[in-house]
Amino acid sequence: MMTLVVGGAASGKSEYAERLVVHAGETPRVYIATMQPFDQESLRRIDKHRRMRAEKHFETLECYTNLASAQVPAGSTVLLECVSNLCANEIYSPDGSGENAAQAIRRGVEHLRGRCGELIVVSNELFSGGSIYEGDTLRYLKVLGQVNRELAAMADDVCEVVCGIPCWYKGGERFYDLV
Repeated sequence: MMTLVVGGAASGKSEYAERLVVHAGETPRVYIATMQPFDQESLRRIDKHRRMRAEKHFETLECYTNLASAQVPAGSTVLLECVSNLCANEIYSPDGSGENAAQAIRRGVEHLRGRCGELIVVSNELFSGGSIYEGDTLRYLKVLGQVNRELAAMADDVCEVVCGIPCWYKGGERFYDLV
């Protein structure tokens, strides 16, 4: 099963996605982290998030590009956090797939979906923070928008978290008790 959780900045999407993982049961829990540490601020954020996940028994797997190479235990519950970072990494990192970013991410998600029992994918909701974008920003947003649409089509369940409240657009019945 695959669930896509989207939301704006600080919407509560990551916290809700972690609740979905815990709800999935006692299978091995893998957190695929996509945020590359570029400076002290990002290192502090990563450390904070690792401490928050520790009590939930996640194994953390750092994967900044080439998601299709990620090795997770068969039948595990996987939280991919987050596609927005992964998309930027694939587009702009020397190790990324550049113009083929959307295809690389889709292949990676298909790979994970075939290995794990439950896949929960987190991504940012787009275009609600403004309307005038140019250049590389517009390019990034278009690729991420394409990826989000493709992942929503692949997913069994899709929700947007708004102010900490999950709004289900596709499926979700099995999670209604987690509101």
